[in-house]
Amino acid sequence: MLTFRRALVAAAFFLTVLFLITRSHSPNPVAETNLPKKDPVADSTKHASTTAGAPAHKAESGVSRHGRPSGQKPMVDTSKMTLYEKLAYQYPYDVETKFPAYIWQTWKWTPANAEFQFREQEATWTEQHPGFIHEVITDQVAVNLLRLLYASVPEVLMAYEALPLPVLKADFFRYLILLARGGIYSDIDTFAIRSALEWIPESVPRESIGLVIGIEADPDRPDWKDWYSRRIQFCQWTIQSKPGHPVLRSVVAKITEETLKLKKDGRLKSMKDKNVIEFSGPAVWTDTIFEYFNDDRYFDMESSKGLIDWRNFTGMDMPKRVGDVVVLPITSFSPGVQQMGAKDYDDPMAFVKHDFEGTWKPESERHIGETTN
Repeated sequence: MLTFRRALVAAAFFLTVLFLITRSHSPNPVAETNLPKKDPVADSTKHASTTAGAPAHKAESGVSRHGRPSGQKPMVDTSKMTLYEKLAYQYPYDVETKFPAYIWQTWKWTPANAEFQFREQEATWTEQHPGFIHEVITDQVAVNLLRLLYASVPEVLMAYEALPLPVLKADFFRYLILLARGGIYSDIDTFAIRSALEWIPESVPRESIGLVIGIEADPDRPDWKDWYSRRIQFCQWTIQSKPGHPVLRSVVAKITEETLKLKKDGRLKSMKDKNVIEFSGPAVWTDTIFEYFNDDRYFDMESSKGLIDWRNFTGMDMPKRVGDVVVLPITSFSPGVQQMGAKDYDDPMAFVKHDFEGTWKPESERHIGETTN
């Protein structure tokens, strides 16, 4: 017979079992709170700064530590964040995702316009990348697209709209679109020789790489400073990236902050064409990449053999991996230039041909290979 005391014991036993079962199948908030504090802009996982580095980054947000989608981002007061931190929050980086199948190019007109003069070049990108979304973005479309993508980071929009030269906006746009959406950016005067699916060596897992870059210049000559900005110069006419990569985050923050500073000081409108390379072009791009390679937030510098600089890349003729970055030799994006060790267009490492139109420059300053009468 079920007495009151037996019923009370049975009820207590049932409640205890129910509590233990539900507790063992739900996340433990105390365990989450007591995990090691993460860097505010990057995952705490680091990788060695060698050409054989391990995958660098896990997802910085968007997936819980239990492998389940974390859903909507929690509300955060971004007013107390640095610009770099805001960009990391808005566009987190996950190296294990796929490279987005986008190709981004910019020009005054789209291919549908009769005045578009790069049909042959533009068509090679579509032919080599069936299934990719290929967009040629005009100036007006670029403005509206960035207003949509960076509405939550108004400083970036202010900087973009304040830039006084079209080439500055063109440089800035490539970093901005890759940071927000990822994919491939390539100048409109480039030919795709081989598919981007061949850019990363088969021996390198694609889920461990987030950025693919190429060498633009490797001038092994005493007077290199008369011709180039850096001893090793990375090109930015063709870049492949996953969204949110820290290099893109950093270069966007640099250009934004410097633009707004010059604007505040009344010096922005006096910028000359000759300043472009340092301000938004391959010089600042190269500096930012080397800073990343030596950043102890992402690389274990204590076990590194030393700082990574131009010496690690001069004379290379095969791809090198540094953490989550693949660096391609000069032949890959500059075949046929007949200098600095670049091989011809039919070389297996030749991926992109650049016509060096330099349409933003005065006629007298365009590519050195053009003949004059």
